Amino acid sequence: MPPAKDDRPPAAPRRKNMRAQDRERLIVEEAVRFFAECGFEGQTRELAKRMGISHAVIYKHFDSKDALIERVYEHIYLRRWNPAWETLIVNRERPLQDRLTQFYREYAERVFDYDWVRIFVSSGLKSYDLTQRYLSLIRHKVILPAALELRQELGQGAAKGPPSDQELELFWGLHGGIFYIAIRRFVYNVTTDIDLGAAAENAVEVFFNGVETAHRKAGFQDPKT
Repeated sequence: MPPAKDDRPPAAPRRKNMRAQDRERLIVEEAVRFFAECGFEGQTRELAKRMGISHAVIYKHFDSKDALIERVYEHIYLRRWNPAWETLIVNRERPLQDRLTQFYREYAERVFDYDWVRIFVSSGLKSYDLTQRYLSLIRHKVILPAALELRQELGQGAAKGPPSDQELELFWGLHGGIFYIAIRRFVYNVTTDIDLGAAAENAVEVFFNGVETAHRKAGFQDPKT
């Protein structure tokens, strides 16, 4: 199956004389596009050819391909993470459903992107640790705190101990279901002409309609009872 269509305009012609930091930034931006299209098996020599520069220029700015990939991770993943989301999820002035609805609306807007999704999948398939590192970020900044907040909303806030794997899996299911829209669009090349914000809101609403029952079935036991 051919890769998802990339409707972005072609890159602008490269200037021969550029400041070092501008050249480095340009290499990272082109590497993002290149790895999204070709996967991490794509060779830096081909990237250089695409950019119209010598292969040595890339290694003038980056010690290795792995160093370039690390910068790609910082550029496309860490820069898109909004630290305000961490505060939002634990803000008990609002119901948890409202908090997660806002989070997933904003999150989908940030990450439903051709480059972001395809690099994420490619990293996982090729055993680069970018995917695992990002999933660890999601686990600690979204899944774990949301699971603890759910205990609070269900009147189990005094329960001791970290959330169980089953408790966490409830939220991984919510997160994965929303992200699968992006997988269908950018990996499977399936047309998904929908309102992403509305889809995220619907997913959260469905989740909360059944989460209390699912929470009990997951085997959560309040030590006080």
